[in-house]
Amino acid sequence: MDSLYVLTLCSSFLCFFSEISIAADTLTASQSISGNQTLISEGGCFELGFFSPGNSKNRYLGIWYNRIPGRTVVWVANRENPLTNSSGTLKIDNKDSIVLVNQTESVIWSSNSSKAVENPVVQLLESGNLVLREGKNGNSESYLWQSFDYPSDTLLPGMKLGWDLKMGLNRRLTSWKNFDDPSPGSLTYGIENKGYPEEVIRKGMNKSYRSGPWNGLRFSGATELKPNPVFRFRFISNEDEVYYTYEPDNKSIITRLVLNETTDNGLRQRFTWSESSNGWRIFLSVPKDRCDKYKYCGAYGTCDEDETPICRCLKGFKPRFLGAWSSVDWSDGCTHKVSLDCKKGDGFSRFKGLKPPDTTEAWANNSMSLRECERECLKNCSCMAYTNSDISERGSGCAMWFGDLIDIRQISGAGQDLYIRMAASELGKSSLSFYSISYLIPKKLDLSLIRLAD
Repeated sequence: MDSLYVLTLCSSFLCFFSEISIAADTLTASQSISGNQTLISEGGCFELGFFSPGNSKNRYLGIWYNRIPGRTVVWVANRENPLTNSSGTLKIDNKDSIVLVNQTESVIWSSNSSKAVENPVVQLLESGNLVLREGKNGNSESYLWQSFDYPSDTLLPGMKLGWDLKMGLNRRLTSWKNFDDPSPGSLTYGIENKGYPEEVIRKGMNKSYRSGPWNGLRFSGATELKPNPVFRFRFISNEDEVYYTYEPDNKSIITRLVLNETTDNGLRQRFTWSESSNGWRIFLSVPKDRCDKYKYCGAYGTCDEDETPICRCLKGFKPRFLGAWSSVDWSDGCTHKVSLDCKKGDGFSRFKGLKPPDTTEAWANNSMSLRECERECLKNCSCMAYTNSDISERGSGCAMWFGDLIDIRQISGAGQDLYIRMAASELGKSSLSFYSISYLIPKKLDLSLIRLAD
């Protein structure tokens, strides 16, 4: 635990509020805040008010850590519509919505709440969540609106990343454009629910990173999420919700997960507060290496940072375009050495220690056995691979992939078995376990060139 530099910043007692703060943490229908006035959560963890980021003169309504030096902003209301001066006012309007208005009373931002209540109040919670609720009812199930449903670039403990399927609500992070501009940048991070759910970071429309599907213990390609005594991770997938959330086991750990396109140290970073340096430390980041980059080795290629070349074809496959591989371009991936023929006895070979492929064209059933999974996959000529959907205990459930298998990598000691469709003539050959896989390397490949390129 010492390595996390734990600092207890959020004490259980009420802090002393400055004269510019509204009393306590709540705003009623008869109150408003403007200028330098703020709300502070009950235990003093978070503060809500107006700020100007970096060198910008624009003004935004945001939430930041109250007791941490500097201003680390975790949520911005009007990120797409800044105030151009200090005239902004936050209040509850006559439609029971939270509104931010400028000096002419024009609405700059609104929560657009759809329900009306007798006594609406706005409250900044100790979790960093800004909520609109009925004054006499603090039950989270009755919130009219909450900022946790509309995140900016930061995922705080207890926040849900993913889908409320009943409401059609997709909670995802969007990066700031830069340090001076919190408007939405080019990066998004969320749970993609087509096929078999997994975490995905996109730059614009293009995938940059994916976590692999949840396997009962963690996202299968995110070994840093394995069970540990520091953080607890949960993934929920049912007919109502599909989401990921986390909590530190020690409530005194101050941590946040940020989507950041203004750094070379990764796109998604988890920070913890350091007492010794009086600043934030990167606990982990992704992508953590080249093999985390989406589709780095193409279809049926496997990526291994400890090997040269870094990309190789799985056993039974060959480079789709040999010339490209000789030029250290692996993006076109690999293809079967022997073409499949569904009517002539295709079967499956087991590969060990892999990150499962992209799940866009995948399907899962948690009630099926692995043997049932094999039979169903074998009957469908488009099914290219299968495995257990849950690897906890002895393994259970079924996940099947259709079409090319993309974005596979080696995960030494923590990867999964994957059963890949092979032609009948390729079955029963030497073991296809991870450690004994032989790879095809072009004869004319210049290894010195590869090392330079890596």
